[in-house]
Amino acid sequence: MKIGITCYPTYGGSGAVATELGIALAARGHEVHFITYQQPFRLPNFLPRVFFHEVEVGRYPLFEFPPYDLALAVKMHEVVRDHKLDVLHCHYAIPHATSAWIAREMLRESGSDVRVVTTLHGTDITIVGQERSFFTITKFSIEKSDAVTAVSEYLRDETYRAFGCQGCGVEVIHNFIDPEVFSRRRYPDALPEALRKGRKVVMHISNFRAVKRVRDVVKIFAAVHAVTPATLVMVGDGPERVEAEAEARELGVQHDVHFLGKLDAVAPLLSGADLFLLPSQTESFGLSALEALACGVPVIASDVGGLPEVVRHGETGWLHPLGDIDAMSASAVALLTDDALWQRMSSAAEIDARTRFAEDDVVRQYEALYERTLVTA
Repeated sequence: MKIGITCYPTYGGSGAVATELGIALAARGHEVHFITYQQPFRLPNFLPRVFFHEVEVGRYPLFEFPPYDLALAVKMHEVVRDHKLDVLHCHYAIPHATSAWIAREMLRESGSDVRVVTTLHGTDITIVGQERSFFTITKFSIEKSDAVTAVSEYLRDETYRAFGCQGCGVEVIHNFIDPEVFSRRRYPDALPEALRKGRKVVMHISNFRAVKRVRDVVKIFAAVHAVTPATLVMVGDGPERVEAEAEARELGVQHDVHFLGKLDAVAPLLSGADLFLLPSQTESFGLSALEALACGVPVIASDVGGLPEVVRHGETGWLHPLGDIDAMSASAVALLTDDALWQRMSSAAEIDARTRFAEDDVVRQYEALYERTLVTA
């Protein structure tokens, strides 16, 4: 098949999953075309059967805000027409699915066609899509897609609750990991001694938005630090980084908190961690938690959104009520001071992640979905 993929190419779970999916599809013999405004951050410069098409947005003085959605629709139309794509796979309902619908209507005017598959990742449904100014177009874009998937049961149910979506079934296809990449044994000495210093390593990876509650991460770490020697490694960047740095100074742990910024290759770092913290306000899935589990790193997280579908409470980590820093801290201390408990949870985390979220199984689900969509064309 020839498949077009549109995603947000910047740091974040949806872009990572979309890119990894495209790479995996190409490895299985499909032709994959990424259509977006810049090369996705996890996409290497060159891979067989993988192509990148940049969406250029013209700067016309009349437009205070350049219309990216229209430029994207034009580029989608052009790529489908010139490369005879079978499917446009849009990650995020707006504006990507909206642009794909426009491109498809333009194609039909000239006697061509393409199938539109939309994958819902989270904030396109839970936040942006439910705003009054976007609600109607989000619902329209979902219903006009030929197939719709959600990355968790939670997100599927939230889509039905918020939008109704008459006549559209939302299929759950979870996110996935490449077990060859996210493997603790592959990176035995990945974490520099300057970071580890013979201590337990606590880690957090995110885009540092308010929803990630990075100040809670620092508070939990401070409680751990008071009991056992530990280092906190913060990977990523975003608007709340300044607040997290301030929290570390206020709690007196700033010298043991390391902010590494945005990094593409997180598997080596995760493989050197002992505990992963994700006390988010909401997570539609929790890709970073899954990647940590696959590396044998137990996860302590909020009991919200799709996280209960990823973390098995008491087996591969712990889930606690949102904002319950005391409970999260107690679990973290218990895990990091009991080697037998840590080893048991680490092994269970690795096995469970590789069993339930293996790349090959999930990619086959997407292939089957594409094929069913084409049959009903």
